[in-house]
Amino acid sequence: MGSKNKLKRFKENETFENVFQPKRDELIEGKFELKGNWNEKVFKNHNKIVLELGCGKGEYTVGLAKKYPNKNFIGIDIKGARFWRGAKTALEDNMSNAKFLRAQIELIEYIFAENEVDEIWITFPDPQIKYKRTKHRMTNLAFLERYKKVLKPDGLMHLKTDSEFMHGYTLGLLHGAGHEVLYANHNVYKLEGSPEEVTRIQTFYENQYLEEDKPITYIRFKINQS
Repeated sequence: MGSKNKLKRFKENETFENVFQPKRDELIEGKFELKGNWNEKVFKNHNKIVLELGCGKGEYTVGLAKKYPNKNFIGIDIKGARFWRGAKTALEDNMSNAKFLRAQIELIEYIFAENEVDEIWITFPDPQIKYKRTKHRMTNLAFLERYKKVLKPDGLMHLKTDSEFMHGYTLGLLHGAGHEVLYANHNVYKLEGSPEEVTRIQTFYENQYLEEDKPITYIRFKINQS
């Protein structure tokens, strides 16, 4: 994407009523007014809140919001030019339950209050295979602790990835740390019984992976509260 296109999308995002772009200092200093108030101030209902972390173009956020109109969805990514497409689609389709937030995922506990979130989806994250990049893996122990702070005690986590490494790493970590694995599938399009929201909604990159016949994996789990 050219720099002119990126700039245009950044400018357009600023006009979108479904896009929120808090500054880092605002979050860290505890000045973000929506923390703890997403239902009341943004969605104006008491429906469940579901996050998509690293939402990319926002296909999953929009797809889930269409499938579950009685839930509230927030796609989060630091690259606003990417989720511009999802935000624009949600506005064009008059979707009141799909919002987008530009922020770093490691700041999630500054964005949401304790027990404010019901579910978290992580879709096709960078597996960060090199050892020195372990701290950036979105299912490592440090990230799971962050998610636990904002999730309700019975909150659900979902990981969908094309990386067999990420799938195996996460499964091993979850079992080792005593977290509850509810469902695991190393090839959701080849094995029967895959949840509909896992196979029905597909991202731009997922379609490319499927054309290459790469297996798509999925894990649903709960984070141990102790």
